[in-house]
Amino acid sequence: MTSPKPPSGRQRPLRYYSDSERVEGGSGSWDTLEWNKLDSQQTASGSTSFANLRCLLESERVIVEGYGVVLINTDEAGTLLVTNFRILFLSEGTRKVIPLGTIPLATIEKFNKMVLKVQSNNRQPDKNPPRRLLQVTGKDMRIIVYGFRPKTKQRRSVFDALLRCTKPERVWDLYTFACGPSKFGNANPKERLLNEYFRLLGRSSLRASMDMIEDGSFTLENELWRISDLNSNYNLCQTYPFAFMVPKSISDEELLQACSFRAKCRLPVITWCQPGSGAVIARSSQPLVGLMMNMRSNFDEKLVAAFCTQLGANKGERRKLYIADARPRKNALANGAMGGGSESSSNYFQSPIVFFGIDNIHAMRESYSRLRDYLDMHGATSSDGRSSFLRHTGWTWGGGNLSSMSASVSLLGDSGWLIHIQNVLAGAAWIAARVAVESASVLVHCSDGWDRTTQLVSLACLMLDPYYRTFAGFQALVEKDWLAFGHPFSDRVGMPNISGSGNFDLPRQSSSAGSYPSSPVRQSTQSAASQSSSSSHAQNNYSPIFTQWVDSVSQLMRMYPCAFEFSPTFLVDFMDCLLSCRFGNFLCNSEKERQQCAIAEACGCIWAYLTDLRSTASTSHVHSNPFYDPLKYDGPLLPPAASLAPTLWPQFHLRWACPEEAKAADIEVQCRAMRVKYSEMQKDKETTERRVDEISFAMESLSAELLRERRMSWSARESAKRATKEYRALTRAVQSLGCKVNFTTSDVEDDPLENNNNNNNNNPRRRDRQGNNSDVSVSISLMSEENRSENQVGRVCEALCPLRTREGVCRWPEAGCVHLGSQFVGLKTNFDAFDRLSIQESYFKSE
Repeated sequence: MTSPKPPSGRQRPLRYYSDSERVEGGSGSWDTLEWNKLDSQQTASGSTSFANLRCLLESERVIVEGYGVVLINTDEAGTLLVTNFRILFLSEGTRKVIPLGTIPLATIEKFNKMVLKVQSNNRQPDKNPPRRLLQVTGKDMRIIVYGFRPKTKQRRSVFDALLRCTKPERVWDLYTFACGPSKFGNANPKERLLNEYFRLLGRSSLRASMDMIEDGSFTLENELWRISDLNSNYNLCQTYPFAFMVPKSISDEELLQACSFRAKCRLPVITWCQPGSGAVIARSSQPLVGLMMNMRSNFDEKLVAAFCTQLGANKGERRKLYIADARPRKNALANGAMGGGSESSSNYFQSPIVFFGIDNIHAMRESYSRLRDYLDMHGATSSDGRSSFLRHTGWTWGGGNLSSMSASVSLLGDSGWLIHIQNVLAGAAWIAARVAVESASVLVHCSDGWDRTTQLVSLACLMLDPYYRTFAGFQALVEKDWLAFGHPFSDRVGMPNISGSGNFDLPRQSSSAGSYPSSPVRQSTQSAASQSSSSSHAQNNYSPIFTQWVDSVSQLMRMYPCAFEFSPTFLVDFMDCLLSCRFGNFLCNSEKERQQCAIAEACGCIWAYLTDLRSTASTSHVHSNPFYDPLKYDGPLLPPAASLAPTLWPQFHLRWACPEEAKAADIEVQCRAMRVKYSEMQKDKETTERRVDEISFAMESLSAELLRERRMSWSARESAKRATKEYRALTRAVQSLGCKVNFTTSDVEDDPLENNNNNNNNNPRRRDRQGNNSDVSVSISLMSEENRSENQVGRVCEALCPLRTREGVCRWPEAGCVHLGSQFVGLKTNFDAFDRLSIQESYFKSE
């Protein structure tokens, strides 16, 4: 494979120079800045206040500023800021945050100074001064190298600031206490623990409260198990929660006697119970059987036997019990010399004793370190500034040499990390299968019962209970099995504890010889003045136990992509928040210590922060799994042994060394983008359908109104016809009486007062079709004698007779109209005669 051509028109960056040019003293320079031409004036002009940067968090303040710094991994120049929370690396000019060069202080595992001497071919020793480097190793799988200008004190200022800030003397000096709870307040974790206990006991309708905790009314029970408050003051066991579940048949006095037989008084208690069947997963520490394994405790044996409840189907048959020891058998026997050891099957109802062979915290720490070095060596962006494709050595990954590629793969296997992950997965799957298939109970322990034991029981619960595969359930699982039952996070993550700075010792010597362990550039600088980074961690308790468990969860998500509500991105962000110590949930080593420090009241809550992130986008957020199918995976997950072969977790392991490969491996990003696009199209479709429905409804309304108008028009025409007929009949009748009908119309002006007072139909004034006001009057006047017809009877007959047509023709000429006319003539004669009579009024008076 041919190496990329260097860009033209600018100085060649670090990655485009060969080993001879970079180390043995070629004529080229290896960085993007001309170091010797940066004077004090540029430094003064660049010393702008960074107090108002938008990227600064609440209560975050800048302590040290470094200008003209080069991020060797990507060959970028910029400004380095050390705050009370993190190292910020801003690009030159734009001041954009470079993610690779930005790391929280609590995430730094170690840091050291290095000096790289470059030999020059010419005889000018000052032409290429030594390169002053600062290497920062993170707990999140990255190694960062910063390059500083020579003949300045910037590197020393940054180094001294890191000495003060990365390892504070007290836990209260961490950034999370300076920030406070802010808007991410932390509810009482004791209430959440009790709510989980209530759910396991079948009392999900009950909700815990502080009043319930203070008066001790939380000690509920069902037919098999109960909640005990024996440790409410942490007098029984300082690393156990204030409440735990035990068999109902065991009294508090028997619990007091049994706890002394277990290391650290971590007696066997229930961590999960299967609803319906009565099978449980219990946890404890190792029994104190002694070197000869002849020590016994009747109370401990009775407590363990209480987990073997009767099977529901077969009355009288006891449930089978397995005792799972997470350690290798030889380690368990070796602990006998210190008073520990493992159970004897004959003392516990012939219960099988199973050893899982999981190594201790020191082996995990070394394995994690080797994996990090492997990824840095063979990644696309390494801490020495070169891609693995450009190394011309025997370890080249992309050089086309099959033997070198095989050797690289063997280095990954030599790290042992994937083997440890497989052992944890296999042990948890075995426990889940015993409970789900055989309805058996399992007691799990290791040495102290807070590292490997916690990994196994929490992973087995995740396989058995679908609730733990949701956002709320995952929080409940972590808070119950990891926080409440005393996993020492301060020691394992390397944070200060309540008693002081703890025993996490970072290597910080200032003038010893050393080199990079695997890079060719590092190997060539063994004679250079540098700081050693090879200090052993054997004297401390730092170990990535929780990181290993989250890695195991990601392996389950890879095998069952539709069984989890959350995505691998959620796990990555969750780990970043935990390692950064921005929130207080995972500070200290036990629930008791967190209560003494008032962590819940003084610090923010990581769960509230993650929930707030998801609330902005609901199901389309990157933390939500677009493939989640709760109906399909509503039971236990029992992976077969063949599927337990783990792989690298790309979203976490490869995001710094191989960022493009990490993105390509995340198919959820593509699916989520398609889902968002589909959601937008669905919204557009719904909007269009609503618009179509509105138009259809409007058309139906218009059609109905048009139909009503047609009916009204038809009725009006019929009414007009009837009115015309009646008008003609009345006209003929009036005219038959010798009268004349006249209709007159006169236009008048509107009177505003009249319009306001007479807004009713009784007003005789009406409007014509053009909207003009008009008065319609009807007058009836007598016709002149000459216009009157001599035959008045005939005129009446014409007006009133229903047998006459419009042409004046009688439909019944044989009718007796003549008789009617003669009767009318006689009646009229009598009336005229009577009218002419002159009658005196006195004629009608009484005598």
